[in-house]
Amino acid sequence: MSQKLKVAVSQARTRATLQETLEALEGITRLAASRGARIILFPEGYLGGYPRTCTWGAAMGGREDSGRQQYLHYYQAAVDVGDTPAGAGDDWVHRRLPLAEGKNHRGDGTREVLERISRETDVLIIVGLIERCGGSLYCGVVYVDPKRGVLGKRRKVMPTGMERLVWAQGSPSTLKAVTTEVDGVKLTMAAAICWENYMPLLRQSLYEQNVNLYLAPTADGRDTWLPLMQTVAFEGRAVVLTCNQCVRKSQLPDWVQGNDNSQRKGTEDSEDPILTGGGSCIVSPLGKVLAGPIWNVDDDDAEGLQIAEVDFEDCTRGRLDLDVAGSYSRNDSFKLTVQGLDLTPPPV
Repeated sequence: MSQKLKVAVSQARTRATLQETLEALEGITRLAASRGARIILFPEGYLGGYPRTCTWGAAMGGREDSGRQQYLHYYQAAVDVGDTPAGAGDDWVHRRLPLAEGKNHRGDGTREVLERISRETDVLIIVGLIERCGGSLYCGVVYVDPKRGVLGKRRKVMPTGMERLVWAQGSPSTLKAVTTEVDGVKLTMAAAICWENYMPLLRQSLYEQNVNLYLAPTADGRDTWLPLMQTVAFEGRAVVLTCNQCVRKSQLPDWVQGNDNSQRKGTEDSEDPILTGGGSCIVSPLGKVLAGPIWNVDDDDAEGLQIAEVDFEDCTRGRLDLDVAGSYSRNDSFKLTVQGLDLTPPPV
C-alpha cells in the first residue's frame, strides 16, 4: 500500500475575533481538502492570536495599568477548551472530566467546532492556539483527527522573551507523541513550538518516540528558520511541517499598543509594514524542501496555502544510516529522561 500523502501548511493570520478565525480555518481546510490534502498545520497562536509588538506596559520592576488592560483583552480573546491548569491529559482527551450543570461540553465550544471541521473535511488538523485556563494563558497545539476527534494537546514548555510574561510554562508531559492512521499511513506525530526547536534535548525527546511527522508551528519569520527545519528533518528522519503567520501592522488587534487600525484601509505598504512575512514550508525526511518557503503572502491569497505529496516510507529509508534514537544513539552511553513523560515509542 502506498505510504504517500498530500500534506499542507497555511500562513493564515488570526482574524479580529475567534469566530472569524475559526471561519477562516474552516475555509482554508476545505480548500486544502479540495486539492487533495489529508493533513494541515496552522501557525503558532493562530486561535487566540500572537500580538506581535505588544509591550504589556512592562519594564523591569514595574507594570503599567495599560498593560493589565491589554492582558485582559488577550485573555478574553483566548480559547477555552475545557482543560485544567495542571493539564488533565487523557481524561481531557476522552471527555472524562466533570461538566457544569446544564452543559453538554466543557469550554467555549472551540474543541467541538474543530472536531466538526475535521470530520466534515476528512482532514487531520493541527492548530496552534492560545489557551486560557484558570487565570493563566498557555501557548498550545491541538491535534484533531477526522474519525477520533481530538487526539491530544500540548502546551509550550518554554516561552521565549516577552512571551514569558503572558504565557505560563506547560508540563513536559504534554510532549507525548500521538498516533493515528490516514489512508493506510500510520502516523506518529508530535509538535515542537517555535524556539522549542532550538532545544536539542526537547527535539531528542520527540525523536525517541519515533515520530515520523514532526510539526513546528512558529512565530519566527527569520530566514534562519529554514535551515533549522532542514536540520530537524534530516536529524530526525521525519516529515517536517512548519508555518508562521504573515501579518501586517494594521492586522494586529486594536488594543495592541502602537497599532492604529483607523488606518486599516487604504494604507500604502510603507505605512503598513509587514511585521512577519511567514516562511512556511514542507521538508522531506532527508532535508529536501518540498514546498516553500513563501514570504509576504497570507491566506487572503491562495498561494498562502502550501501543499506537497510526501512519502512516509522515506522516514524508514533514511534510518539506514541515521537513527538518532536507535542505532546511532549510543544509548549505552547517553540517557535522556523527561519528567512525567515515557519516551517509549507509542504503539501504532
